[in-house]
Amino acid sequence: MLSATMQSAINKQMKYEIDSAYLYLAMSAYCESQGLPGMGTWLRIQWQEELEHALRLFRYVHRRGGRVILEAVDKPPAEFSSPSALFGMVLDHEKKVTAAINSLYDLAVKENDHATQIELEWFVREQVEEEKNASDILHMLKVAGDTGVSLLMLDQQLAKRSIKGGAGKGAAEADEGSETV
Repeated sequence: MLSATMQSAINKQMKYEIDSAYLYLAMSAYCESQGLPGMGTWLRIQWQEELEHALRLFRYVHRRGGRVILEAVDKPPAEFSSPSALFGMVLDHEKKVTAAINSLYDLAVKENDHATQIELEWFVREQVEEEKNASDILHMLKVAGDTGVSLLMLDQQLAKRSIKGGAGKGAAEADEGSETV
């Protein structure tokens, strides 16, 4: 059974994952409005993955006999100054998510909650991938620039992204395949 402290912390992380999803959906909408449907696609898949992360936590709390209490989501920004600035925000946001997951893991260690530590190991690995993907795209944008043919070629490359399986599954069922940009 989860402690009240751990349950509350996981519920806060669930809200953070849902806020992340909402942010990425807003970013997707912006990219679509700017004629960058590939970036829009990439960000919508990111939106879907973040919702699956929240669902994974949701299921975990219930498997451990806890109670999920949802909080209101934050309103995301609607405007971004450029594709580079947008993906800079993605990277910064993923670093914040990593810090939140690490804090949650530290709490599980402090509480000697081995089951939660094991569950959170998936999230720790996932965040390494999330930061790398965002960093790679940001690097490509810096090389390509925010306008012109190179940007359109990068947009076409990002349109090829597909959702990976497993994020909403339990730890024993999770697919540990890797994803590329």
